[in-house]
Amino acid sequence: MPDPRAGRVAALREAVQHAHLDGVLLTSLPNIRYLTGFSGSSALVMITTRDILLITDFRYATQVRNEVGDFARIIIDAQSIWSALFRAQPDLAGVEIAGFESAHLLHRDVERLLSSGNRWQWRATTDLVEGLRERKDADEVATIAAAVEVAERALGRTLEAVRAGMTELQVAGLLERALRDAGSRGFPFETIVASGPRAALPHARPDDRAVQRGDFLLIDFGAIVDGYCSDITRTVVVGRASDEQRAIHAIVRGANEAASSGVRAGMRGQDADAIARRYIEERGQGDAFGHGLGHGIGLEVHEAPRLARTADGALPIDSVVTIEPGIYREGWGGVRVEDDVVLGADGPRRLTTFSHDLLEIG
Repeated sequence: MPDPRAGRVAALREAVQHAHLDGVLLTSLPNIRYLTGFSGSSALVMITTRDILLITDFRYATQVRNEVGDFARIIIDAQSIWSALFRAQPDLAGVEIAGFESAHLLHRDVERLLSSGNRWQWRATTDLVEGLRERKDADEVATIAAAVEVAERALGRTLEAVRAGMTELQVAGLLERALRDAGSRGFPFETIVASGPRAALPHARPDDRAVQRGDFLLIDFGAIVDGYCSDITRTVVVGRASDEQRAIHAIVRGANEAASSGVRAGMRGQDADAIARRYIEERGQGDAFGHGLGHGIGLEVHEAPRLARTADGALPIDSVVTIEPGIYREGWGGVRVEDDVVLGADGPRRLTTFSHDLLEIG
């Protein structure tokens, strides 16, 4: 099988040339992993037309060789990866103007480049690698699908164990244990567990509130497999659901299904958002859906593209996005139903399989 890293670096070099640069310094760890395979927490990567240089520290001396091999020239520096970069500048031929990732570099590090790295001219860049990452290859889609499957197994086990009287923190603990047991390498974001009126908080942190019978229980979480994330939300009722809860859940479910089946590669993000938003507005709940429809997922849980009212960029073919409409009423509660969807050449394909029904548990 061809090494996907080679094609990714070739595409980046083309983008660098188009930006009238001789090379680019990468400091974003997800971007570094995407291009080289290195998953450590400390690295600089310089990519020029001729070289791929990866600098890390002593902690990763073994790991970097296992993950990167001979794909890049590796420097291990026990003192400062920045000093190692500046010492390596004379060996990187043909570089006069170099880019840096302005969205990922602290001001103090920009100052280092301008002072200690002044052998080159430095220019700010944005989204050179992120633009490549929007479109997923078949292996990436399969890995995200595996992360979805891990998350769904964990959710199923958790819902079987949830009972009225448990706190939100206890529910989150059950879920995170189940995620680890199912094979998740970590948590892509802080698990959201919100019950009763707190379900109206789209990004609520779990607290010590006890879940009561008749409460909505909103759970938003994900898994990580080989560095790739899933992101799922389901809203259930502990005990018996009221007619009003059923009605609101049915609207959100319908908006999710309309958008999940209607979104297409090539569509603008704002037009995808409008599918779900229009569905909710037509049923009198438009003011209660205040956030965007979704976002891309991959090595990061929030990455391009965006699906929102202000997103005018086209959705790339083979991108993987979330579809997560919601309705939130302060003091009453909220509902969100979120799926992960790949935008293939033949249309959208939902990776998430967990039931959309309003489950009554406990």
